[in-house]
Amino acid sequence: MCEHTPPCPSADTTDREAAASIASHPEQGWSLLCNGIVVFEDGGLILPGSRIAVPSRSRVTA
Repeated sequence: MCEHTPPCPSADTTDREAAASIASHPEQGWSLLCNGIVVFEDGGLILPGSRIAVPSRSRVTA
């Protein structure tokens, strides 16, 4: 899917969120990465094949 040089990390690697954003919708709280991952502003992910990944980053609330 990625046409960048060097290619972005695949959806199955630990650094998958480092892929380039190809569509961003901050008003809706999500972005699409070139490796097929949908990233939500809370850190949640939808991986290719409709797999769901829970937020990996800690959120600090006051």
